[in-house]
Amino acid sequence: MLPHHPLRRPSPRGRPLRRTALGALSLAAVCSFLVTPATAAPTGTGPADAHCAGRTGLHVPGAARQQADCLDELTTAGTVASGHTDPADYAGLTPQDLPTPRGVPGIQIDGYFPDTSTTNTDHGWQHDSQFVIRLPDRWNGGLVVSGTPGNREQYANDRAIADWVLARGYAYAATDKGNTGTAFFRDGRRPGDAIAEWNTRLTQLTRAARTVVTQRYHRPPARTLATGLSNGGYLVRWQLEHHPELYDGGVDWEGTLWRSDGPNPLTFLPAALRHYPAYAAGGPGAARAAAALHRAGFPAGSEFLWPYHHQVYWDLTQRIYREELDPGYDGDTEAGTPFCTPGTPACDADYAYPDRPAAVHRAVGRIALTGRIGKPLITLQGTLDVLLPISTDADVYARMVHRAGRGALLRYYRIADGTHTDSLADVFPDRLRPMVPCHRSAFTALERWITRGDRPPADHTVPRPPAADPATLRTTCPLS
Repeated sequence: MLPHHPLRRPSPRGRPLRRTALGALSLAAVCSFLVTPATAAPTGTGPADAHCAGRTGLHVPGAARQQADCLDELTTAGTVASGHTDPADYAGLTPQDLPTPRGVPGIQIDGYFPDTSTTNTDHGWQHDSQFVIRLPDRWNGGLVVSGTPGNREQYANDRAIADWVLARGYAYAATDKGNTGTAFFRDGRRPGDAIAEWNTRLTQLTRAARTVVTQRYHRPPARTLATGLSNGGYLVRWQLEHHPELYDGGVDWEGTLWRSDGPNPLTFLPAALRHYPAYAAGGPGAARAAAALHRAGFPAGSEFLWPYHHQVYWDLTQRIYREELDPGYDGDTEAGTPFCTPGTPACDADYAYPDRPAAVHRAVGRIALTGRIGKPLITLQGTLDVLLPISTDADVYARMVHRAGRGALLRYYRIADGTHTDSLADVFPDRLRPMVPCHRSAFTALERWITRGDRPPADHTVPRPPAADPATLRTTCPLS
């Protein structure tokens, strides 16, 4: 799920506005070349290896608006200065000193698909379903597509994923998933609509990006890979379950698990809200509270991460996702009462998902995963993840895949001392390791799997090298 953007002036669709205390944030980005589908020029005929060849002829199928720019640098080494990314989107997702590749000229296309919600204010468009497509001059024949973590916008993966795959020669495309911000639940007419749209938007972008790649390079991508972290990892799982024909494989980085009968975030986050205050207070009840948190899935040894997650993630995440899937729980209140005391009416600390009406379980069922993947998938998650505890998430999903008879398509790596947010490795370098190099190792293992038939190592826990310094851990993560 990962950190959430502050609310960006949402425009509700269907659901009535209710009281909220969420804040607002806005930004603008540079726009230079605009083209609409109705006026797009024919596909360019310039040589595929010429810098920005045929830029004005590229057309994103189905886009209501698009903007194509010729850039000397597609990675954040250049796009920050040129205004073609938003550092706020990816803040906190990677270690501070993660190296930034450079030397990737090419074309960037920004735009949006038709939509009625307006939470995304990038480019001053006030329009959701925004996307970014990047086409490097030196192309390796592949395409990487991604949805964003949390409720962030389309540039959220630029440091963790886009920079690295672009430097390897991949074309890259990402979507904001169709709604953004901590009031994303206002989008849609029925519970679950906003999350269901995430899946639709990634499917839509994948199809469009494959067409644009074919326009640019005069041949379709030889391989299309899906990858993402947190909510983006959930999208990878869902796409390989429902649209395997679009992809050659995927890497799921700590994806969110939704199951109508649990576990899901609404089954373990209330336990954190209910028991953590007693743990933090100390005294005779602290040990009992810690045991209750461990039973809920929060791993022993992760206690040093609990204060931060209680303050930043657990409460907000429970309330906004519960509002999306079970808005009737708190009546006319929007997304509950922050940090309410158990026993307070409609307090999310008292939320009991198993006891909620069948309609709530059906709403979760609309977005639920099955494990029936149709293409190779590599899943990785940190053993010290305390936003989506590994025992209630990736461990469960791996069992689902095997029960569905698809185990031969899965490799699952538990990353010792990894957590949900890589910036925390900067705060606790002696206790945590970053996940980003492990994702890159998994990605290259997937490449070898689907292109050469080299099967990745069997499922196992990847140990943290005991003598490795922080600089080494930022750049290496051998899977075997």
